[in-house]
Amino acid sequence: AFLLSLTLIPVLASLVLVPRREHKETWLLSRIHATFVPLLGHAFKRRGLAVGFAVAMLGVAVACGSRLGAEFIPQLDEGDLLVEARRLPGAALSETIRTDTELQRALLKIPEVKHAVSRAGAPEIATDPMGLEQSDVYMLLADRSEWRRGLTREDLAKQVSETVERETPEVAGGVSQPIQMRTNELVAGVRSDVALLLYGTDLDELARLGDVAAKTIRRVPGAADVRVEQVAGLRYLRIVPDRRKLARYGLTVQDVNQLTETLSVGLSVGQVLEGERRFSMVVKTRHAYDGDAAPLRTLPLRTVSGQVVPLGDVADIVFVTGPAQVSRASQSRRLTVEFNVRGRDLTTVVNEARAAVERAQKLPVGYRAEWGGQFEHYEEARGRLMIVVPIALGLIGFLLWLAFRSARLAALMFSNVPFATVGGVVALAVRGIPFSISAGVGFIALFGVAVLNGLVLVSFARDLEAAGSTHLGAIREATELRLRPVLTTALVASLGFVPMALSTAPGSEVQRPLATVVIGGLLSATVLTLIVLPVVYAWLAPDVAHGTPSLRPPPSFRVRGEA
Repeated sequence: AFLLSLTLIPVLASLVLVPRREHKETWLLSRIHATFVPLLGHAFKRRGLAVGFAVAMLGVAVACGSRLGAEFIPQLDEGDLLVEARRLPGAALSETIRTDTELQRALLKIPEVKHAVSRAGAPEIATDPMGLEQSDVYMLLADRSEWRRGLTREDLAKQVSETVERETPEVAGGVSQPIQMRTNELVAGVRSDVALLLYGTDLDELARLGDVAAKTIRRVPGAADVRVEQVAGLRYLRIVPDRRKLARYGLTVQDVNQLTETLSVGLSVGQVLEGERRFSMVVKTRHAYDGDAAPLRTLPLRTVSGQVVPLGDVADIVFVTGPAQVSRASQSRRLTVEFNVRGRDLTTVVNEARAAVERAQKLPVGYRAEWGGQFEHYEEARGRLMIVVPIALGLIGFLLWLAFRSARLAALMFSNVPFATVGGVVALAVRGIPFSISAGVGFIALFGVAVLNGLVLVSFARDLEAAGSTHLGAIREATELRLRPVLTTALVASLGFVPMALSTAPGSEVQRPLATVVIGGLLSATVLTLIVLPVVYAWLAPDVAHGTPSLRPPPSFRVRGEA
């Protein structure tokens, strides 16, 4: 487009556009011009009021932005839902199948759920390793036109969560979406939107801290499906040797360890050769582990003198509940408390949850907490935007300085950037859309278009001054004559984003913040460019036009209404 505007468009204009002796404006533009000229005159008469209006709009934008909230990326509406079902560690496959079947039957009673199917355990290719106590229940939903009137996706997810708690209370379920769950797991390492990562040395202390944090987070509005990682729940056979009794019979701890190895995995006592093949000969015990430790106490231990001593005489044998899994990260044991965000923006919920957890308990020495998931990636992306946005603004300012060779005039032109931000922030607040990385990209695109309108206006005013007009008369005449180009630029860019702003198709959730920012920002930037910028230019920059030559030859004629 840049190359064609410098080569093809001038040629086509010379061939197609025929000079006319009389210039006529359209009816719509005439009405706009007739309304705008008196308004501009009042702005020049009451400069303080015009500037005060601009400052007030900036204050409104700051107030709206402080309550806007933020998130990493908007959640996509995939059209289907998923329930992450978690049971106590060590649950049998038959128990998983039974509860999954009950859960599917209960979910199918919801009118919007057409099909429900579960998947438990890990596939042959362990791309998604899960234990037998874990399963995912996929729900295929009906078309949105068949839903009950007024029902939203958040309402349906809440109803599904209530169904899981009511029909299968023994299952800890979290409602998500298939792609969203997989993306969270791949990107953040957890299947939920946010994760509180607790690091420490003692698993029991981590479990206690996690339970307190989970109870606190459940009271935060917007936090849903709060779950604590199951680190306990398996039964262990614990054999504690008594060294004094072992020494009395001439036994050692190694003798007890051999018997323990025989109980657990088997003790290798030799090898069997069959041709070139070699096999280990393993001795194992035959015990059903029905919860009775009495038979285990009678297992024999042979001393050096040949005396047989029962295991129960030299060791304590009990069944205890121990850890189901031990997760580690950053050279420390880790416990995860994860939850989803529903009905509110991500950063507000996380900030409230963080403050509530810090008030509820103080971590012991050697323990620390980190917040991960989508919130962590939002902070990383925001940090990159804090670098990219100043660079983009700096480049815009540098190009303005190259165009005018005046730092004062470049700064005046740069005032369009906060004016454009006003409309973008207010538009997000009106539509109830939190700030996201998509909206941040929209602001970057908006800054260039907003500065372009001011550049068109001020450059033409400088040409008029170079042709002999007064400073005040030049900016007033330039504003009137450049009304159509400024409006056209803003309308064309805004109308191009209207389909993105109003779309409800899959994937539109990511496009909507960007389009909203651009449309709202262009509206405010256009109004303030046509009213406030001329006033500020006439008020604060009366000397900038005489120190630098014009960028282009002065116009040979001026006709009111010429575009």
